[in-house]
Amino acid sequence: MRIARYVVGEDPTFGVVELAADGGEHPDTIRALTGDPLAGPVKYTGERVLLADARLVAPVIPRSKIVAIGKNYADHIKEMGGAETPANPITFFKPNTSVIGPGEPIVYPNATSHVDHEGELAVVIGRICRDVPRERVAEVIFGYTVANDVSARDLQKADVQWGRAKGYDTFCPLGPWIVTHLGVAEASDLDITVALEHADGSVEERQNGNTGQMLRGIEDLVVFVSSFCTLLPGDVILTGTPAGVGPIIAGDRVHVTISGIGTLSNPVVAQDA
Repeated sequence: MRIARYVVGEDPTFGVVELAADGGEHPDTIRALTGDPLAGPVKYTGERVLLADARLVAPVIPRSKIVAIGKNYADHIKEMGGAETPANPITFFKPNTSVIGPGEPIVYPNATSHVDHEGELAVVIGRICRDVPRERVAEVIFGYTVANDVSARDLQKADVQWGRAKGYDTFCPLGPWIVTHLGVAEASDLDITVALEHADGSVEERQNGNTGQMLRGIEDLVVFVSSFCTLLPGDVILTGTPAGVGPIIAGDRVHVTISGIGTLSNPVVAQDA
């Protein structure tokens, strides 16, 4: 199942996306739901809208927190000048105000001169949990979506800690929807690619990796993060990025694709635009 949050008119609504590739009777439509599936039971309303007529927004209402993992792919550690795998996962928080949805602009702040894309698999938590044992990790995962851990690289180096560099408004695009039908094993073998579409129309592939290359897998990360903080429904764990990160500038459009989930696309605009 693909759970999307969309707008037709004024207020965002949750719904189930049915694609033509599924071979169903209602291709490329959204079947509306009552309420938020991460907050409690929902039902179908009986309404359907064409996917083309809806504006998708972030599929998660960012009530609480985004916990991100750094240096979780060996090739990315090397490209960033590192040599060794950290003894423990490196964690940092992105504020919920950094979340945007598909098609919404990434705003390039005036305070930085070097902003990078980082395509990542995002794990969406579905229930309140703490100290999750490995054998129960699948029970607390609601689903998976695509993320872009946008990073002001010069500020990251200058500040040493990463909060400002990765916490700007618009620096956590999520979408296009949450996929709930993937198991942990399936989500641990998905291709991640990032392509940059430049203002002149040319397209450059930047990242090409697989979630199977993570140094710490999904189960390891949920166990570790839940060992020091309570996770709430709608919390998101960003699982790290493969090699190939690179700069973006105003006028670019970033396309992050994860096989089995979909593509998250966002334009880049200058703060003063």
